[in-house]
Amino acid sequence: MQDDNLLIGAIDQGTSSSRFLVFSAKDFQLITYHQVPIKLISDQAGWVEIDPKAIIDSVVECIEKVSEYLAEMGLSHRNIKTVGLTNQRETSILWDKVTGKPLYNAIVWLDTRTHSTVDEMLAKCNNNPNYLKMECGLPFSTYFSALKIKWLMDNVPEVKEAIKENRCAFGTVDSWILWVDQIL
Repeated sequence: MQDDNLLIGAIDQGTSSSRFLVFSAKDFQLITYHQVPIKLISDQAGWVEIDPKAIIDSVVECIEKVSEYLAEMGLSHRNIKTVGLTNQRETSILWDKVTGKPLYNAIVWLDTRTHSTVDEMLAKCNNNPNYLKMECGLPFSTYFSALKIKWLMDNVPEVKEAIKENRCAFGTVDSWILWVDQIL
C-alpha cells in the first residue's frame, strides 16, 4: 500500500448528531464524511436523555456510509490506519456488562435533574461552588457524571439490581462506543 492512500478516521459523537470523517494521512485534507442526527428525549423540564442504542446505531451507520463513499472514490476503508474519537464528555451511560444492554437512557451533560443534589452539596460547603475546583477543575454542577450516577442508583431499580449483582458498568459516550465495539 502506498503512503498516499493512508487514511485517518474520526468519530465525532455529539449531543445533536454523530459523524464519521475520513482524512488523508498525507495532507490531512477531508476526504469524505457522513452525519446522522440524534434524537434527544426531554420528557420533563430540565431532563435531557438519549437512547444509548441510538448512539451506537448512528455511529455504525456513519461508518458504513463512509465506507461506501470511499469505495465509490476507488478507496478502501481498510486504508484507515487509525481512528480518533471525540464525544459529549459528561453524558453518562450505565449498562449491564453481562448482557450489554443499557440500564437506562444516557443522561446528557446538559441535563439538570440533579440540581437539588447540587444544592445539598453546596449547603455542606458554605455555598462555595468552587469548593472542589482545586481537586477536579470544575465548580459544583449538574454537569458531573457522579451526580447522574447517584440519581440513577436512587431512581432506577434495574441499576440498583445490576450494582448489587456486580453487573453494572459505567462510562461516558466514548467508553460506551468502545465497549460496544468489543461485543459487536
